Amino acid sequence: MKLNGTALTCAQVHEAAYGRTRVSIGPLDRARASWATAQGLTGPVYGRSTGVGANRDVRLDSPGLDLLRSHACGAGPLVEAERARAMLVVRLNQLMAGGSGIDPAVPAVLAEAVNDGFTPPVRTYGAIGTGDLAALAITALCLLGELPWRRDGLETAGPRFVFASGDALPFISSGAATLADAALACHRLGGLLDAAVDVAALSFTAVDASAEPLAGAVQEARPHPGQARVAGRLRGLLTHELATRVQDPYGYRAFAQVHGAAVEALERATATVETDLNAATENPLITGTLAWHNGNFHSAPVALALDALRAALAQTAQLSTARLATLMNPAYTGRLPFLADRPGASGLMILEYVAQDALAELRHLATPVTTGTAVISLGTEDHAGFATQAARHALRCLEPLEIVLACERAAAVRVRRGASPDRPLTDELDEARAALARPSHAP
Repeated sequence: MKLNGTALTCAQVHEAAYGRTRVSIGPLDRARASWATAQGLTGPVYGRSTGVGANRDVRLDSPGLDLLRSHACGAGPLVEAERARAMLVVRLNQLMAGGSGIDPAVPAVLAEAVNDGFTPPVRTYGAIGTGDLAALAITALCLLGELPWRRDGLETAGPRFVFASGDALPFISSGAATLADAALACHRLGGLLDAAVDVAALSFTAVDASAEPLAGAVQEARPHPGQARVAGRLRGLLTHELATRVQDPYGYRAFAQVHGAAVEALERATATVETDLNAATENPLITGTLAWHNGNFHSAPVALALDALRAALAQTAQLSTARLATLMNPAYTGRLPFLADRPGASGLMILEYVAQDALAELRHLATPVTTGTAVISLGTEDHAGFATQAARHALRCLEPLEIVLACERAAAVRVRRGASPDRPLTDELDEARAALARPSHAP
């Protein structure tokens, strides 16, 4: 995978993180130009010749290494190696975009770390959406040899680079860890939202739901692109003429509208994240012949997009639990209650409890982060985007959303296969979860 600072995608971040795809770097022209400009700067430049935060007006001589040491902090458990590797890939690609003024030798060293399986010991807590300063300072100290890298779960020595003082702030002035989490979440949520259409098709068939709401004429009357695509794909999965009730419950009748909105929210979030994956987010920005003090590090666009996405996930999961309820109902399936094999047996009753538990978690995770803020550093930093938390919560949405869809799928497949005597359902539910990852999602 060649990185050039212009075309990194969420899918590629995931591939590099979990597939251990090797990375290479493209031309360094923009990075070199930015570095050359940085060498000629005179006068006060934030973080290069001054302190940071409330110390911005304090002139300092070579503050960089102390900055790295003071900001190398975090709390909570170590993030997974895959997430830390994704952060390295994102930061490497951003440096290729130019604008940091950092030594152009740094990208090659980061590529070496990625390819050889080294990750920094980054912890969970330490950022509020105005730059992943702590995580990247820890990474910098690994490069300096002051902290150990991790490899295969163990502490070890690894790639080295001796930062100049002026390289310190440019290296950590990025939301690379937040963007890595956001990219991983967007990619994996895309697979689940795709699988949800296949699961809905099984439920449509199981209860003979009307396909009338999916008709092309209906979509043309309200031309939301996501809605139309979802309706068209679901129509293609329904292989026989379905009975037509006057009105089905919303779980079927409004599926295209609700799920289409979730698909569009994911597309917006993905586009927003991918913009920042390939952007120069450093402050100051070194371009042309000047240092531009700016707010490109602020994560408001990403946080807002991820807030909308998580809310949309909760809605699509709510419809899944609504369809699950109809699958338990003899009025829709023509079977015994809860798809039991005999009157009074519990059948799949417990799946509703499991699904509602997971849905409750999704509702909690959908709480917006963008309604809060923080004022820190003696009031000089008076707003925060909290995209870090938005991305972390988006990753946490994966499991409960998968569980909700798996409960629906297990019930719809039971309709097709026929009733079975009561038995523990954990294996059946695990089978349904595994099926969501298969391309065909077939029973």
